[in-house]
Amino acid sequence: MKYKASCHCGKVAVEFEGEIQEVLSCNCSICQRKGSLLWFMPRAGLKLNCPEDAASTYIFNKHVIRHRFCPSCGIHPYAEGVDPKGSPMATINVRCVEGIDLNTLRVKQYDGKSV
Repeated sequence: MKYKASCHCGKVAVEFEGEIQEVLSCNCSICQRKGSLLWFMPRAGLKLNCPEDAASTYIFNKHVIRHRFCPSCGIHPYAEGVDPKGSPMATINVRCVEGIDLNTLRVKQYDGKSV
């Protein structure tokens, strides 16, 4: 299925394909505050529908995940990093995906606070 996601004001927008059935709810210091529900995919499958510099980047802790957010409205629609094998990955904040019913998704809890 093809999806679109964006920040609140629409300045940061992406699209991608996949089957979102299960998402991750992480309790690390940033995810808990953002209330993100995360879905992971290869970075090559993420298409930006905005200029690369439309999104600002926040990096913290181990500096391996680039949290991408809109500098105007503050919403974080996606992040970029690498998986344990070193492959480029994208993480979608499913709460920013258009037309998705969050109640139909399985939510897996992840203890990011302990990592």
